[in-house]
Amino acid sequence: MPEAFRFLTAGESHGECLTAIIDGVPAALPLAEADLNEDLARRQRGYGRGGRMKIERDQVHISGGVRWGLTLGSPIALTITNRDWENWKATMSVGPPEPGAAAKQVTRPRPGHADLAGAMKYGHRDIRNVLERSSARETTARVAVAGVAKRLLAEFGITILSHVTELGGIRVAPDLDLPWEEIRRRAEASEVRCADPAAEAEMIVAIDDAKAKGDTLGGVFEVVALGCPVGLGSYVQWDRRLDGRIAQALCAIQAIKGVEFGLGFETARRPGSQVHDEILLDAQGGFRRASNNAGGLEGGVTNGQPVVVRAAMKPLSTLRTPLRSVDVATKEAVEAVVERSDVSAVPAAGVVGEAMLALALVTPFLEKFGGDSIDEIRRNYRAYQDALRSW
Repeated sequence: MPEAFRFLTAGESHGECLTAIIDGVPAALPLAEADLNEDLARRQRGYGRGGRMKIERDQVHISGGVRWGLTLGSPIALTITNRDWENWKATMSVGPPEPGAAAKQVTRPRPGHADLAGAMKYGHRDIRNVLERSSARETTARVAVAGVAKRLLAEFGITILSHVTELGGIRVAPDLDLPWEEIRRRAEASEVRCADPAAEAEMIVAIDDAKAKGDTLGGVFEVVALGCPVGLGSYVQWDRRLDGRIAQALCAIQAIKGVEFGLGFETARRPGSQVHDEILLDAQGGFRRASNNAGGLEGGVTNGQPVVVRAAMKPLSTLRTPLRSVDVATKEAVEAVVERSDVSAVPAAGVVGEAMLALALVTPFLEKFGGDSIDEIRRNYRAYQDALRSW
């Protein structure tokens, strides 16, 4: 049985465009291109980004599945034009090259990138055939798709934010305790999307230092979903556990090497009495928790608390001071190829993390409350909320 919300993306980093097809969006959801373009712009910002972001002005075009501002229930088609295509028409042409005008091949793989393993898997002798699709440029299409998912979830009070908690070994203050909306406000005003001004200043210095050395920096971002009801996901089968689905979604972002929820790995260092969130009953008879160490998920199911997840991003694999490699054509020891890249993309990765969390949440949401139209889903959602109040 297909997932309730499914999509595919297509396109290369320097190709003509990026394309996505989305299936499973209910009818009558208000949707405009502006709803998707805001996050595309956020993805392009961030201190430490490279020259590509000065060229692109990512804007999505909806070419199917929407009429008069409302979804039709049919597949939605999205297109994002690559402005840099003008400079790459010959190299990335769909048709064969002009006689005598074959593009220069890329044969020096970068350590840490998909270059060598991808070329060996698919039998490509020109590594450009790998790097063009494995590039994080592809996340532009996913962010656009997730804009639709975010728009649907927002109809039911679910919103998502992100912020950088560590970059280049510099961490936010451990006692930073702010309301989520204040964290969102500070992060959106920060060049590195960090809610701690002191840490922000140090991160910027670290990025400048890495740039001067021809190096790159990784870090950690936190993504939070507010307003999730109790009951998304399931404990009855391994592949329906929502924490597993979220972890897979975040690890599918280029350069992500680790994911944790709530206290995460810290839970392994503490006794159970300092980990588990005690259950209380408020004056109105509703259940609540004294803390949120679990990150909003217990047994693979949302428990009504904010879903809190962090992802670790490695330093980008394109270095201006390249590492050692081997030319796949000549087998000679060489320096790895230098492609245009960023010094750090952790702030932008947080926006992509929001996208992937939205995409991980929207399918179990539709599985739980599904219908062919927004009105039908709204009726199902209200009935479930009414049932919860009787507990």
